[in-house]
Amino acid sequence: MHRSTDDPAGGTAPAGSRAHPYADGPGPGPAPDPARVDPRVLGVLLRRHGWHRRGGAQGRYSRWTPPGPAATGTSLLVPDTVTLPDSEDLLAEALTALTRSAAPSARDILVALTVPSDEIHWWRDVPEGTAGAVGWTDADRLRAAARQILLAGSHAVRGRTGYHGARHRRKARSALDGTLVGSTTDGRGLTAFVPVAVGRAVAVQLYAALHAAREAVDYQRATGGMEAFDTAVAAGVSRELTEAVVALVRGAEGVRITLAWAPAAGTPEGCPAGPEPVEFSPGDLPALRLAGARYLRDEPAVPVRLTGAVVRLRRSGPRGPGVVRLRVLAGAEVAHVRIELDEEAYRIAAHAHLVGLPLSVEGRLENRGGFRRLGGASQVTPVQVDEAERDRMMKSLQENVDFFEEACTGEEG
Repeated sequence: MHRSTDDPAGGTAPAGSRAHPYADGPGPGPAPDPARVDPRVLGVLLRRHGWHRRGGAQGRYSRWTPPGPAATGTSLLVPDTVTLPDSEDLLAEALTALTRSAAPSARDILVALTVPSDEIHWWRDVPEGTAGAVGWTDADRLRAAARQILLAGSHAVRGRTGYHGARHRRKARSALDGTLVGSTTDGRGLTAFVPVAVGRAVAVQLYAALHAAREAVDYQRATGGMEAFDTAVAAGVSRELTEAVVALVRGAEGVRITLAWAPAAGTPEGCPAGPEPVEFSPGDLPALRLAGARYLRDEPAVPVRLTGAVVRLRRSGPRGPGVVRLRVLAGAEVAHVRIELDEEAYRIAAHAHLVGLPLSVEGRLENRGGFRRLGGASQVTPVQVDEAERDRMMKSLQENVDFFEEACTGEEG
């Protein structure tokens, strides 16, 4: 497992993801607290990850062995109930044995026990490299695409629209805080553990969106029509999701995405207990690309009245119109916007910048550039703030003296 670098273009872990005590594989680290582990949940997780039940004392415990070569000399005794006198001791021994197990799935089971999480599994059918592992490019592509898919689901929780752009980006990323990730040993698979406490809505949204995207692709391939993609927006399908699936499929013979609910939290309302995997193939790429282009083209501009702090000014000479950049404080779910202003509005913006006052401005938040551009700007006025807020903004201004000079000279920013 790896800590996210939060690089939008990178192929690292999903935004907000973090390292885990078992990040480097099973080792001598501490086992989860047996007092916090339900043996029934442990049994569900063992079965989910391919462990085999080999009998045991009826009503007292069951014996489990891992799949594959790791089964040799390895078994767990898991109590069937916590009511027996030796249940806690048996559970503690089973958890300790898991931390020492050579089975790759042992780490995933420990993660799911430590942080009750819904699991999202990605798998790409790509050619084998040396010693059965996939190449760096394929492994990196899997991680980058998985990250995009998680973010698309998190965006959809905040609003159903065909193209999100930069809107809600900060909240979408923060909703994935605490997400854990782990790869399979051959590099073809990746699992995200989305904590139920803060991320279940994202997992549920992705379940609906991925199945809706699959149905829309099938409809387009059968009829040539794009209508199903229009209605799929209500289920969370967007340009961000279609682009993420395209990135996942590109270079592979096929991909599969599977969701599994945290057994400790149960099945979400309206969802099946065992969701069917969703599969995509290279033959689906034309439909997905058409849908992404359609979502981008059809998403309308959004009328807004926003308040923001001027962080950059630029114009070609000492007079005339110019361009300003605002850090948005209120009125729009984006971090920054770029605005072209006439000479008078630009002068107002420069003065507000110099004295540390935010601006209020009306306009249309345009999808061009990801909703980072405000068109048709009008009603540009400074906003009065209290002394504490002005001091804070002036301190920020002093820390960015290059922007101050831009306001005075009109230099390129």
